[in-house]
Amino acid sequence: MKQEEIETVRELIKDVDTAMLTTLSEEGLVSRPMKTQEVEFDGDLWFFTKKETNKYKEILHEQDVNVAYAGKSYVSVRGRAEVVEDLNKKKELWSKAYEKIMQTSYNDPTIILIKVKAEAVEYWETGNFTKKIAFFYKRMTGKSTESTDINETIELND
Repeated sequence: MKQEEIETVRELIKDVDTAMLTTLSEEGLVSRPMKTQEVEFDGDLWFFTKKETNKYKEILHEQDVNVAYAGKSYVSVRGRAEVVEDLNKKKELWSKAYEKIMQTSYNDPTIILIKVKAEAVEYWETGNFTKKIAFFYKRMTGKSTESTDINETIELND
């Protein structure tokens, strides 16, 4: 993973407070909002959740996930998720905001971290919104997106 690519992603997502985490359930894909960690992106994304959530169970079953950010640009991160229960890591990433949101503290045994190791990142710079909609439409309908030439992809695996 190149440092320049990590810095590009870090810059694109640093001011986005909420990301959408997509997992695979028995019914299909499910997305839900997750608070972005106040930690610099180094190739991994971190999120807090509770064990009794569906996303916890889904990640135990299927580790392939996607995390989407919308802010000054649009960012889609494809990666592998894992559940982390390390108390020191939870303490390091915990903030007062989580205490309010989750009504508990980092040492609660039902609190876990989801670590997403990014494998590829696709992003769209802000600009011509109509062109972006055309791109998404073409992608959804399976038509070629070669000619749109409006996004960049960063492969984070060697």
